[in-house]
Amino acid sequence: MPGSNVEFLHLLVSLMLILGFAMLRERRLAQLIRLYAWQGGVLVLSAWLLADLGGERDLYLSGLLTLLLKVFFLPWVLSRLLSRLGLRQDREVLVNMPTVMLIGIGLVILAFALARPLQSLTMSIAGRSLGIALACVLLALLMMIVRKRAIAQVIAFLALENALIFVATVSTNGIPMLMELAMSLDLLMGILVLVVFLMHVQVEARHLDTEELSAWRGGER
Repeated sequence: MPGSNVEFLHLLVSLMLILGFAMLRERRLAQLIRLYAWQGGVLVLSAWLLADLGGERDLYLSGLLTLLLKVFFLPWVLSRLLSRLGLRQDREVLVNMPTVMLIGIGLVILAFALARPLQSLTMSIAGRSLGIALACVLLALLMMIVRKRAIAQVIAFLALENALIFVATVSTNGIPMLMELAMSLDLLMGILVLVVFLMHVQVEARHLDTEELSAWRGGER
């Protein structure tokens, strides 16, 4: 039934926003990775629903690739990295958590204001959800700014990439298959480089706090 599928799609969009706030406040790194995997799962279901509603068969393969990469492979790589580095929590943020959440609410309001004039331009089935999708992007950017540990900022960057794909999905009924494949390969290569870099930094500096890394870098000069 198309009507029920559309309602379920809007439910997934709302779940994406809830996961964005959950990742923003979560300090346990292992749980942060799980939330990222849940985000990937929401992307998969959204792609498959849009494939069913809009007849875009390429979205089934796109959803499968997202399932393999974002739900299984990348969370596994990040979990192994945490275990290797012996990290548990990102205990400190640049701003206290209640303030961060208030800023997040403000960003959601801003996203809805920015999306209002754009909703009439999109022909997507989920076009009404564009404001929530933009809010997910802003929340991921906020998470990158307030986190201090480099590994947490990497996860925030991955969440930002999820949010950008989500914006493209809800505004255009899915992005072209070749474009998403190219983005996924670029992301995979970038993550592999970051993993090697973070492991090297851990060996050299014995910590992954970005403020202390900056001081360490300045000390080298």
